Amino acid sequence: MEAAPFSTGRPRRLRRTAALRDLVAQTRLHPRELVLPMFVKEGLDAPAPIPSMPGVVQHSRESLRKAAAEAVQAGVGGLMLFGVPTAKDPVGSGASDPDGILNVAIRDVVAEVGDATVVMADLCLDEFTDHGHCGVLAADGSVDNDATLARYADMGLAQATAGAHVLGLSGMMDGQVGHVRRALDRAGHLDTAILGYTAKYSSAFYGPFRDAVESSLEGDRRTYQQDAPNLDEALRELALDIAEGADMVMVKPALPYLDVLRRVADAAAPTGIPVAAYQVSGELAMAEAAFAQGWLDRDRTILETLTAIRRAGARVVLTYWAVRAAQLLDERTGRR
Repeated sequence: MEAAPFSTGRPRRLRRTAALRDLVAQTRLHPRELVLPMFVKEGLDAPAPIPSMPGVVQHSRESLRKAAAEAVQAGVGGLMLFGVPTAKDPVGSGASDPDGILNVAIRDVVAEVGDATVVMADLCLDEFTDHGHCGVLAADGSVDNDATLARYADMGLAQATAGAHVLGLSGMMDGQVGHVRRALDRAGHLDTAILGYTAKYSSAFYGPFRDAVESSLEGDRRTYQQDAPNLDEALRELALDIAEGADMVMVKPALPYLDVLRRVADAAAPTGIPVAAYQVSGELAMAEAAFAQGWLDRDRTILETLTAIRRAGARVVLTYWAVRAAQLLDERTGRR
């Protein structure tokens, strides 16, 4: 009797059950790869919802400590802190004030969670300046790159002294990584790491974030943030940040720039330097609006978008959904 022909080319065999799909999954998410951005506002007695970022709040100092502990309990790998001061000035004095809201919040969170997670701090002046730009302005209204670097060094020293494990240099000034690295080393903060925002694009997706930090910005930041049509420029920035001593690098936003993320991850791979991506406020707001209408499944969308960012090359993902994603991953795998 003639043998029945065998079937070939059926990839669906490995998709038949959840266990099979998990067994051969090429890209995996883990809570420890997620970083939760958190806002703390000076003078608050209770958390204040941010209308354009559903589910996200401006924290009081007390609620920040509690939420930080809850994120650690969920298994989240890091926390990125942003401060919202009550007073602002042209040079962002509150950013380097040891008693400024961000530096106080760093001390609060470090006291609460210690080394159980990675405490990161945003190192940029935009939340603290009355003009809303990420640096010091020259007489003609442009951002003075070198004067801004001096302020970044002061801010970095304040954050390192407060106990931050990682400083997130997000201002996109030329030479910022090297300048802050030298200041940290001279002051003995040799173990404080730098996350360089290598490719931070001038993006429409930052709108809700500016509500969260009560930005005073008029105009835009196109003269120092990257231009959306340009990809090769990100690789040039990457080479500079690595040469200046960045310990990690960032692409921001995430989903609209997955092609940039892939190129940056490939270029950084030989160095071993981890690449992060920030799923920004506009990405959250857009999806949450669809969730509210019942147009998208919330939990599936959260995990699918984070998987896409990981698949494109990010080893670390900053996301406002970090705690929920960690909970979903634990439910899926029985972790903990």
